[in-house]
Amino acid sequence: MDRATRVCLLDGFSLHLAGADPGSTPDLPRAVQRLVAHLSLSGRPARTAIAGQLWPDVSEEHAHGSLRSTLWRVHKVAPALITVSGDALSIAHDVRVDVHELTDWARRAMDPCSATDSLTAGNLGLPGELLPGWYDDWVLLERERLRQLRMHALEALAEKFAAAARYGEAVQAAYAAVRVEPLRESAHRTVVRVHLAEGNVAEAVRAYESFQAMLADEIGAAPTPQMCRLIDTLPGRSATAAVRL
Repeated sequence: MDRATRVCLLDGFSLHLAGADPGSTPDLPRAVQRLVAHLSLSGRPARTAIAGQLWPDVSEEHAHGSLRSTLWRVHKVAPALITVSGDALSIAHDVRVDVHELTDWARRAMDPCSATDSLTAGNLGLPGELLPGWYDDWVLLERERLRQLRMHALEALAEKFAAAARYGEAVQAAYAAVRVEPLRESAHRTVVRVHLAEGNVAEAVRAYESFQAMLADEIGAAPTPQMCRLIDTLPGRSATAAVRL
């Protein structure tokens, strides 16, 4: 059984209550899901701010009434999920939220002083998109923030693994960044640098040429000079001269 209540927002909303079977999740109305998700992402907002975000198209009085009704529904299902402090609401401090775990992992990955020992390749299996199918403005902004955070973290992690001569994990992290955004050049540059660090020149050239061809096919562009210089440094090869549009 789960020992802590857990809110999952990546790859879809779910709530797992402490003491319940791992596979069991309560069937929550959409208004309850939106309130729990909003609080999980926003910290300790005031009731007025929450009501305005979640019910923007009705009067302030109606929005506050909807908030009170939704809070009552949450309390029936999970009495200890939301903490009320004056006029502010928040997710209880002992509730685990997958977005917070992803954020903590990403910060450690990007921290130059953080050791790689706790940042294993298994972390790359963290779930993906925030609340797919939700189109509220507050969700869209947070979704893009997390996407950017994940990509920068994976690139930084690949560099860390390469510096520690953990090349297999470095390649995994670099290609995980590529999968998040296939046209992101900095991710492909990381792939090339990892291959070069390991001494795999042919792999580095293959990765460069694959990105070069994809970029030309997709948007009719060429790699930047930053990318070309990685290959130009190799004996007998000039990537700049080999650019194909």
